[in-house]
Amino acid sequence: MSAGASARPGEPPELVDAIRERNVLLGLSYRLLGSLDDAEDAVQETYIRWYRLSEEERRDIAYPRAWLIKTASRIGLDMLGSARARREAYVGEWLPEPVPATYRWSSQDASAVIDPADRVTVDDSVSMALLVVLESMTPAERVAFVLHDVFRYPFNEIADIVGRTPAACRQLASSARRRIREQRGRPTSPAAHAAAVHSFKVAWQTGDLAGLVDVLDPGATAVTDGGGLVSASLEPLRGADAIASFFLGVLDRQPDLTIREELVNGEPGLAATDADGRTLAVLALTTTVSGRVEQVWAIRNPEKLSAWHHMR
Repeated sequence: MSAGASARPGEPPELVDAIRERNVLLGLSYRLLGSLDDAEDAVQETYIRWYRLSEEERRDIAYPRAWLIKTASRIGLDMLGSARARREAYVGEWLPEPVPATYRWSSQDASAVIDPADRVTVDDSVSMALLVVLESMTPAERVAFVLHDVFRYPFNEIADIVGRTPAACRQLASSARRRIREQRGRPTSPAAHAAAVHSFKVAWQTGDLAGLVDVLDPGATAVTDGGGLVSASLEPLRGADAIASFFLGVLDRQPDLTIREELVNGEPGLAATDADGRTLAVLALTTTVSGRVEQVWAIRNPEKLSAWHHMR
């Protein structure tokens, strides 16, 4: 069953619970790792460790969900260490893997009474902007922030996971919060953000250079991730003129490109497809309070787009 799967009406309660638990773990692991494949691996390893326990050991665990989340967090912490080394050798800029709207990681009905671990899977879709900031953190900072600020875990339990004191974990989460405040701009209203994304899409699709420059903030930045598998800018693009020229150059090379508006990590973004309907790029954007696009993250690495290939 896929990460975005949900329970169907009439399914047995035990199956509903199993789907819900797995979705919570996937949501946690994706936030920790920024990769769907890595998140799937972390969840699989978590269940392997669960079923390696004897029946008596499993019966002695009073709160299985807490055990699963704790185990998945430890696995994620270990994987973050090795992922950092892989990303240092990555060709060009590494960006988190984008997820479409179908990835909600929850089987809960919106009206159900749910605990915080379920609530974040329903209400707190992780934005690309936040994931990018999380990438700048140490593994311990990232785990402490996600578990405390997103999943509302107490610091004494986080301490057991990361091998630090509760006070040290509090400092880790505080440091992570400070990074987020420093690197993320003032929030834009959803309507203004959606309007800016639409204007960017129309200008790009029609080859309107002036329109594209106009919708971009003069100090805008664009990062493209091709992973060495497809063409992409190896360095960030800076300034409205450079970004507009780059994206119109893409359109010139592939005039059959179709750009459509999609939810990307829970926020309005764009997906570009070829004449055969294959997704070639997914774009996440942030906007200024004045309604201009200030950051573009374009994921082109085909290994990060598998979740988008069956969208249309």
